[in-house]
Amino acid sequence: MEQPISVTRSNFNDWMVPVFAPANFIPVRGEGSRIWDQENKEYIDFAGGIAVNALGHAHPVAVNALTEQATKLWHVGNGYTNEPVLRLAKQLTENTFADKVFFCNSGAEANEAALKLARKVGLDSGVAGKSGIVAFKNAFHGRTLFTVSAGGQPKYSQDFAPLPNGINHVAFNDLEAAKAVINEQTCAVIVEPIQGEGGVIPADIEFLKGLRELCDQFGALLIFDEVQTGVGRTGALYAYMNTGVMPDVLTTAKALGGGFPVGAMLTTDKFAPHFSVGTHGTTYGGNPLASAVAGAVFEFINTPEVLEGVKHRHQYFLDALNTLNAEHQIFEEIRGQGLLIGCVLKAEYAGKAKDITTWAGEEGLLALIAGPDVVRFTPSLIIPEQDIDEGIARLKRALAKLAK
Repeated sequence: MEQPISVTRSNFNDWMVPVFAPANFIPVRGEGSRIWDQENKEYIDFAGGIAVNALGHAHPVAVNALTEQATKLWHVGNGYTNEPVLRLAKQLTENTFADKVFFCNSGAEANEAALKLARKVGLDSGVAGKSGIVAFKNAFHGRTLFTVSAGGQPKYSQDFAPLPNGINHVAFNDLEAAKAVINEQTCAVIVEPIQGEGGVIPADIEFLKGLRELCDQFGALLIFDEVQTGVGRTGALYAYMNTGVMPDVLTTAKALGGGFPVGAMLTTDKFAPHFSVGTHGTTYGGNPLASAVAGAVFEFINTPEVLEGVKHRHQYFLDALNTLNAEHQIFEEIRGQGLLIGCVLKAEYAGKAKDITTWAGEEGLLALIAGPDVVRFTPSLIIPEQDIDEGIARLKRALAKLAK
């Protein structure tokens, strides 16, 4: 058998389209909340593949589900159904508000499906021009042309104009601004219960309740984008469960497969029939391999032990970060829910979030940013306390560099 091609970080610049600027090291293996690079240097993982690796790396539950299904059936195409996808659909509908599920491969695809469904419902309503979508500034919903247009960050969409129209952006957490634009022509309101990429900003409960009332009043679909907040991330199975507000459509991905690409759009029997045969589709969505892994990961996370553990770890993280901040005075605010945590930099350190994550990498810690001024942590939902302690110690060393 031939030896695999030898690769280094510089090969990325040679062979890859330059839409990413990855770290200078290449991770090659992981176990739990630790990974090792090509030089066998060890890192604590507070990034979790951007809220994806909900059980850390190489967790037996995911590995066993993958290897068992891999010997059976990988892919059949959407002319057939399969057992793992039906089991996963039952898990999702039994444990949420939803009655029906559409499976795909990513959060962007799930949001694309949600927005298309809303437009179809608007068309079928018979109300002339009912195609308007209300979204929020600083939101992030994916990178397809439709979802990047719905996201409220022009830096991601402006280079690709002309963009799909009929999308209105207003300030997040500003109910009066939403009231001013939601009307009979609105087919959907799309909102994140916590803006993830936008800076880890939780939605006010009253704001979400107000959106629900407006959608009911004008016959619009309320779409919750739970791509980042879903599957235990906030300590509830889905973040809407913390709010008392029920969406009409929910999108989920990231943690759903624990690292295996899978996404889903959940909705009710009221709206699902508008997606009749042939109106939407996907080649890989709901394939047996992804569904088997997601089913095992979902079952493991959807237990009182794991969900309560997330809440406990949130407090543990918070205490450690507050102790650290008391010493270094770098963060203005620490916010978020569960293991979606954003540390907002003080004004004098504005724009330095990326520097901090780079220095953290040098110290053996993987961390994220959420915009230029927020350091974000989305570790494994079952990260051991000793790994949190060690990660915070490494963060402390990185912050010392900032202070200099």
